[in-house]
Amino acid sequence: MRTTPVAEGRSVRFAYTGLDAVERSSVISFSEPPGRLSSSRADFLFMLSADDRFELYVEIGPTLSPPPTRQRWREAAARARLSMRQRTRRGARLHSSGRLFNEWLEKSRADLALLTTELDTGPYPYAGIPWFSTPFGRDAIITAWQVLWIQPELARGVLAYLGKHQAVEISAFQDSAPGKIMHETRRGEMTALGELPFGRYYGGVDTTPLFVGLACAYAERTGDMAFIDGLWPTLLNAVGWIEQFGDSDGDGLIDYARGAASGLSNQNWKDSEDSVFHADGRFPAGPIAVVEVQGYAYAAFKGMADLARRRGDGANGRRWAERAETLRQTVEARFWMEDQGFYAMAIDGAGQPCRVRGSNPGHLLFSGLPSHERAKRVTETLLGSAFHAGWGLRTLASGEPRFNPMSYHNGSIWPHDTALCVLGMARYGERQGVVRMLAGLFETAAHFEMRLPELFCGFSRAAGEPPVAYPVACLPQAWAAGSVFMMLQACLGVTVDGWKGKVTLSDPRLPIGVDRLDIDSIVLGDKVVDIRFSRSGDKTRARINRQGSTAGVWPGRLEPFSI
Repeated sequence: MRTTPVAEGRSVRFAYTGLDAVERSSVISFSEPPGRLSSSRADFLFMLSADDRFELYVEIGPTLSPPPTRQRWREAAARARLSMRQRTRRGARLHSSGRLFNEWLEKSRADLALLTTELDTGPYPYAGIPWFSTPFGRDAIITAWQVLWIQPELARGVLAYLGKHQAVEISAFQDSAPGKIMHETRRGEMTALGELPFGRYYGGVDTTPLFVGLACAYAERTGDMAFIDGLWPTLLNAVGWIEQFGDSDGDGLIDYARGAASGLSNQNWKDSEDSVFHADGRFPAGPIAVVEVQGYAYAAFKGMADLARRRGDGANGRRWAERAETLRQTVEARFWMEDQGFYAMAIDGAGQPCRVRGSNPGHLLFSGLPSHERAKRVTETLLGSAFHAGWGLRTLASGEPRFNPMSYHNGSIWPHDTALCVLGMARYGERQGVVRMLAGLFETAAHFEMRLPELFCGFSRAAGEPPVAYPVACLPQAWAAGSVFMMLQACLGVTVDGWKGKVTLSDPRLPIGVDRLDIDSIVLGDKVVDIRFSRSGDKTRARINRQGSTAGVWPGRLEPFSI
C-alpha cells in the first residue's frame, strides 16, 4: 500500500508498505528550507548580490535525518574518495603513452571499484547499475576472471561468497540442486512473498562449471593451495552437480530446462527467451545443451584433474581428465558444422543441433576445447563481416534468422562477450585480429565517455557515425568495465603462473596508437614483477623486471619468453 507523501519543513518522505508487511521509504532532505515544497517540487527563493553565492545540499536516504550541511557533505565526500582510492589501488597498475587509453583504463578500474562491495567473504563485484545492483554468479565470476592476472584478490572474494551460498537441496521453483552455484539473489517484495524465485535463484547452467574453472584458474595464477584446500569440499560438490544433475538426459552434454514457469526459459548467459533457436527460427524443446557451456565444463574437468593430482589424488585426477577428453570428443562430433566451418549454437532435447551461428563458439576457444584447425576456422568466421561490426563482435551473425542489431542477445554487441572470444582467439595464436578488436572497443568507449555500456547495438560501422546505444543498458556494468583488461592480456600475451612462479610473454602486441605501456607490481608469490612494453618499428619489445633487478628482455621473437 502506497501512503501519501509527507512534505514538511525541509524534507519529503515517500513510503510504501508491501504485501510482505515491510515498509520501504525514501526521504529527500534539503539544507535550506524551500519557499514552497510539495511531493513533486521544491522551490527556493533567494536574492544574490554581486559575488554572492547560494549553496544547497540535498541528501537522499531511507529514513529521516537532520538536514544536510556542508560539513556532512565534505565528510561523506572524503570517505568516498578514500574508499575509491583504496579500491582502485588494488592489484597491478597499468599506464600507457596514450592519454585517452589511460583514461579508459582508469575509468574502467574506477567503475569496478564503484561496483565492488565488501562482503563478509571479501570483495564482490555487483553486476551493474541500475538494474543489476546485486550479487550475480555468472557476472561476478567472469569479471573476476577478466582481472585475475592483475588482481587475483577479487576472484578469491567471489569464490568465497558463491561457495558459501552453494545449493544444498533440490527445488524446481529455485532451479536448484545440491552443489549448484547461485545465479542471482534479490530482496524485493515479490521474492519475499515467494511469487518470484529470485530471492536466491540457481537458474544458470553455466555458473557452476564457471565457478570451478575460476577456482582452478585462481590456483594457477596464485599458487594459493591453502585457499583451494579450504574450498575443496565445495568444488567436489560443484563437480558432483555437473556430473549428476548437469546432464539430465544422459547424453554426455551439460543441459538445462527450467523447473517452474517463473524461472528463466534460457539459462546460459544469453538468457532472453528468444536467444536460442533453430535455423528456421523455431524455438527448441528442452533440455537444451548450449555449446559454450560444454567448453566451461571441459575446462572445469581439466582444471580439477590438475588440482587433484597436486593434492595426491591420482584416481580422481585420471577420472576427470578422461571426462574432459570424452566431453571434448562429444562436442567435436555433435556440434561441428563442416559446411559452415563453425559450431552449432546448441543441441535440443531431441538431439538435433541448432544450426545457427552465434558468438557462443568463441567461448569454446576461451576454454581451449577445439582443435587448432577448427579454432582457426572459427576465428576467421568471427573476424569476418557477419560478426565483426567494426566496434566489436555481434552476439549473432548477420543473415541468421532472428538477427536484429537492436535486440538484447540476437545481434547486439556485449563487450564481455567480445573479450572472452578475443582471449580465446589469442589462445590459439591470433594477434592481428585481437589488436583490431581491442581498437574497436576502445573507439566505442570514446563515444561513451570512456565507459563501456553493458551492451550496444550491432549496426555495421559507418564513416562518421558513432555506435548506437542500447537505450536501457546498464552503465556502468562490471563485466563491461573488466573487458579492457582481458583484451589487453590477450594482446600482450601475458600469462602469470603461480605454480612455477613466473610470468610468460607470448608474441606481445601493443594496442593501436599506444607506443609504450607499463605494468607495475604484478604480485607473484613473494615476488613483485614489473613489465615495460615499447614499440620498435613494427615490433613490440618488453622488459620484465623483478622489483630491484632486471630479469629479462623480450627481443621481439615469436617464441614465448618468461622469467
